[in-house]
Amino acid sequence: MSRNDPVLQPLRVNNLLLRNRIYSTGHAPSGYLDGGAPGPRYALYHEEKAKGGIALTIIGGSSNVAPDSANVFDQIDAGDDAVLPFYRSISERVHEHGAAVMLQVTHLGRRSKWDIDRWLPAVGPSAVRERAHRSFPKEIERFDIDRIVKAYGAAARRAREGGLDGIEIAAMAGHLIDQFWSPRTNHRDDEFGGSLENRLRFGRLVLEEVRRQVGTDFVVGLRIPGDEGVRGGLDAADCLDIATAMADTGALDFLSVIHGAGNTDRELSDVIPVFGRPLGADVSVAGAIRKAVDLPVFHAGRIADLPTARYAIDAGHADMVGMTRAHIADPHIVAKLIAGEEDRIRPCVGATYCASRVETFCLHNPATGREAVIPQLVTPGADTKRVVVIGGGPAGLEAARVCAERGHDVTLLEAASQLGGQVLLAARTPRHAEKAGIVHWLAQEVRRLKVTVALNHFAEPEDVLALRPDVVVVATGGLPNTSVVESGEELITTTWDVLGGTPRPGRRVLVYDDHGGEQALTAAERLAAAGARVELVTPDRMVGTEVTGTIYPDYLRALYASGAVLTPDHELRSVRRENGALVTTLANVYSDAVVERTVDEVVVEHGTLPVDDLYGRLRAGSRNLGETDLVALTEGRPQTTVTHADGDYQLFRIGDAVAHRNIHAAILDARRLCMAL
Repeated sequence: MSRNDPVLQPLRVNNLLLRNRIYSTGHAPSGYLDGGAPGPRYALYHEEKAKGGIALTIIGGSSNVAPDSANVFDQIDAGDDAVLPFYRSISERVHEHGAAVMLQVTHLGRRSKWDIDRWLPAVGPSAVRERAHRSFPKEIERFDIDRIVKAYGAAARRAREGGLDGIEIAAMAGHLIDQFWSPRTNHRDDEFGGSLENRLRFGRLVLEEVRRQVGTDFVVGLRIPGDEGVRGGLDAADCLDIATAMADTGALDFLSVIHGAGNTDRELSDVIPVFGRPLGADVSVAGAIRKAVDLPVFHAGRIADLPTARYAIDAGHADMVGMTRAHIADPHIVAKLIAGEEDRIRPCVGATYCASRVETFCLHNPATGREAVIPQLVTPGADTKRVVVIGGGPAGLEAARVCAERGHDVTLLEAASQLGGQVLLAARTPRHAEKAGIVHWLAQEVRRLKVTVALNHFAEPEDVLALRPDVVVVATGGLPNTSVVESGEELITTTWDVLGGTPRPGRRVLVYDDHGGEQALTAAERLAAAGARVELVTPDRMVGTEVTGTIYPDYLRALYASGAVLTPDHELRSVRRENGALVTTLANVYSDAVVERTVDEVVVEHGTLPVDDLYGRLRAGSRNLGETDLVALTEGRPQTTVTHADGDYQLFRIGDAVAHRNIHAAILDARRLCMAL
């Protein structure tokens, strides 16, 4: 690490000195509110980033300034003085560790919902519906404009009174201010519509009111598009005009520039790009505006690692670089950089699990969002145990890593020739390749901690017992479950076969998804990319029903581009061989109407069944007969269950060796269990 590293250089914004160039953008972590208000969990999440060395964390993504901007995705209510104690608490926590904290405020306009929260109609510059959030807005009236402008100012004043360092006003991705800017959503013929000067009027009024209520020495920024990149949207020239006009008001201390719009799920996926897309692809969009304005420019958009952050700063595209999802994966990025441990930063692999669930969690860091129970850093234990872990997938690797961090003597037995488990299968598809970073990081940490690893070792009970363990952790995973048909199961292949093999072009393949996750979509994408003619069938009312947020648009884009056929609402009844092909029987789950498809291959995704034979054979010799105290597990306490006093070891199983779930659940099992051993 060099102190000349561009990401470690300080930056002054108004009267605020930021200690480096890395920040976390405004976002609303789902599920973190306590009774509708931010509390300790929310504060701990942001405090951890401050501990980890970040310069600035922006809380309260899309915090609402007025009652007709509804709580659509767990935003902070910035329109009520009741929030002041929280502001004071989080500002003290973050400042204690040398970081700054700001608040993002907004009115959602037509992006709001009418049937939640206070059940008020959404408003917009014009009565134009927004598909992503589905409201039909009322055309905003002048008294609404006056009310909302004052609400912005009051929200800014509360941020100052609460000890925060500044605010960022959201005017991108379809919020009310940029709804006024865009001809797609502003069809007015009064002083707020028509010419660009008129369309900018609402935003100018907001900035004037904010400055009137907070003064000149409080940081105020504006988050804007640099190019919406969609048909009929604001293009780069439009956005440059808007940026320079807003900068020329003299009311701003920084501009935060993004790429993309937010009117549809597809557009939102461009604002929050996921795995398979290039890192830092849109930094030049910010750079174009940085050249035109005399203000610091912030930028975020798949800046998942420090080399990309350095490039953005060194090349003059941005002054501050947002690494939000990267800090969800590892909130100690800057601390590790300063300590000379950049190679130990847990990677963000772009899975965007964090933005696709009811609760915000990282796919492979179970501590984020659970800081009150699971510390980000594993602490040493009081004594040393001999721990044997069976299985080198994500669950087994995390178990071995955490036990070794605790100071235990750890041996990991893996039947395959390499560590990583089924994660490596998905990563064979080019768009998913970076997901291998999950297990590569774990394997690197396991090697660093000097865990004894035995590959090509199919463990038998005698192998485990020969190591005289105090604790045995079974992480043997699962195998595909194909029991979904009335007949013809022997003719079925699995998504594992597809991901592990080399698909042949020209074949007719029916992929049956009775799961709803990414597995079948990934297999279908791999088949289609190889030139197969794919039909993806599911009994659910839509394909990939559990794949939400900004992830599914890229799957659908790839499948539609390849000509894949998507067939919801049908279950697979049977498969039979006929004239050298396979004939499948499908039944509509609502009408019971039966249809047949003739194909060359039938691929099924129906989760996995536990590989638990070794666990069963080890139970009798264990002190706890394999029992896990679930309350102790969820509370992060040691396992003390003893049901067989003559047993020689504690025995536990984790991950898919218990039941089919996902990577996050497997790693969470391991972390909660092993951090208390």
